Amino acid sequence: MDWKKLLGRAMILASCFLSTSCGGGGGGATATTTTSVEATSTTTVIDTTTSGASTTSTSAAVGTTTTIGSTTSTTLLSGELLSPGDLIYLGAFRLPERAPGAPDAQGWEWSGEGLAYNPDGDPSDSGDGYPGSLFAAGLQSDNYVAEISIPAPVVSKNLDDLNVAGTLQGLTDIRSGYFEAFDEIPRMGMEVLPQQAGQSSAKLYLSWGQHFQDNATTMIPSHAWCDLDLSKPNTMGSWWVGDADMLYSVNAYMFAIPSDWAAAHVGGRMLGTGRFRDGGWSGKGPSLYAIGPWLDGAPPSAGASLSYVPLLQYSNTRGDDTTDYTLTDYKHSDEWEGGAWLSSGSKSAVVFVGTKGSGYTWYGFFSPAGDGVPCVADYITDMVNCYNPDGTVCSAELRGYCDGHSPESRGWWNSRFDAQMIFYNPDDLAAVAAGTMQPYEPQPYAILDIDEHLILGPTDDPILHGSGDQRRYRLGEPAYDRARGFLYVLERQADGSKPVIHVWSVN
Repeated sequence: MDWKKLLGRAMILASCFLSTSCGGGGGGATATTTTSVEATSTTTVIDTTTSGASTTSTSAAVGTTTTIGSTTSTTLLSGELLSPGDLIYLGAFRLPERAPGAPDAQGWEWSGEGLAYNPDGDPSDSGDGYPGSLFAAGLQSDNYVAEISIPAPVVSKNLDDLNVAGTLQGLTDIRSGYFEAFDEIPRMGMEVLPQQAGQSSAKLYLSWGQHFQDNATTMIPSHAWCDLDLSKPNTMGSWWVGDADMLYSVNAYMFAIPSDWAAAHVGGRMLGTGRFRDGGWSGKGPSLYAIGPWLDGAPPSAGASLSYVPLLQYSNTRGDDTTDYTLTDYKHSDEWEGGAWLSSGSKSAVVFVGTKGSGYTWYGFFSPAGDGVPCVADYITDMVNCYNPDGTVCSAELRGYCDGHSPESRGWWNSRFDAQMIFYNPDDLAAVAAGTMQPYEPQPYAILDIDEHLILGPTDDPILHGSGDQRRYRLGEPAYDRARGFLYVLERQADGSKPVIHVWSVN
């Protein structure tokens, strides 16, 4: 099996097999009191009381007011927010080599989905200052799960300089019959939480979906949990979060919510779950819902609907939503791969990591000249397929036939992509939970561009991934060690077709 070609072909076809499946809506609608922030290798703090953005690493102003659509809300920033300058880059490490003769599903090539920190993993830690372990998913078409040790990160872009993680538990199919219908760009997320009420041990929580979920086979419950012994996972599930119409917004990333915040604001629901799906299908920005499966049964019955609290949800483009509430400077080609609820002392922030588009936005192909000029699929006429940097529709000339393109690169593109972390104020999410803000109102207060730390070497498929400024799919999921303040982030296709894991300290 040529797993690279199969997965690549699935990604190409699924990104928009039919023009009616691409999603409509604008390419860059914004909150009315903010402006676009051009992505650069800087930290950006957004002050919504002005018409621009300052490139400093200080906190946002107290008592800022954000106007979104026809709704005005006041966000009181307490000064207890983490800033981009509080994240210190520590380096990176490599994933293990595939065992000789092992099948593709037991390799790390073309991976980058689920990642979760286990504080009790690797009890024979070497004393290098990075105890615990990481659960990580392998080849994306299968998403088998392994547990790896955490070596000391090294600041270098030379792969030979980087330490290599050890294998504690090999890549294993933990689905136990669940989620096996997902074979077309599967999406999955994981998080470890300690033993909860009604449980006898810590659990690995799971969410699973795929790019298209539009029939009875794939419109199925999305969440489960399993034990941490991958040889005997005892997977239990699967459960809905909301109804089938919400699947695109809930079934990818997962991360832990601090227990004190969860108790105060969301009834003890200590798991955040969400998804971003290009084209605006999940919402025009990252989504987030608080859940606590143990609160709904020990375990909940198969097919149960979990209770949930919405924390973040922008308008979607699936056809039934006529509103247009978006992440500031939203683009259809954005990729928000996961999040983490960071804390350090009295400071905190909710961050999402991903690849942010800027410049022109279009549905079509990688720019043949590599110059970021739109290369539009001009035969798609039932939606707007090209936007100027300011969000207006491109001229007829730019929307015309593009000579010299590669058909296999079809999808949503931008003139430029940048790997970023965007910072949300937890107080805004508390206000959403309390009903004093709408789920579409929170906006990031800061942006951290992290391209300077990435390896960004040649990819295994430059037609699919792009190159140079148009390199997309830069990041995978993050994981967070709250006790020690270490943030782990996957960089896709950094070690041949395998990811590497970057590490930041949250000071």
